Amino acid sequence: MDKLERATKLMMLVVGCVGLIVIYFGFFYLLLSGRSTAAIPWYILLSPWVCIFFGLTRKKQLGVIRWFTRKWTKK
Repeated sequence: MDKLERATKLMMLVVGCVGLIVIYFGFFYLLLSGRSTAAIPWYILLSPWVCIFFGLTRKKQLGVIRWFTRKWTKK
């Protein structure tokens, strides 16, 4: 893996983790304070997870995909 790709993946992980904290803290604050959360679209809550996923190594990404397929195909 070259330096640019490694730096990009690290940045995706950092942005995803910070976004996860900020977005979910704000969401739960609104939820618990009794204010409406209708203004927050569902994809805003998923976007930090996308950043985290693409910040992982290829091996860990495949592990996550395998975990999801096992979780949702098991009966």
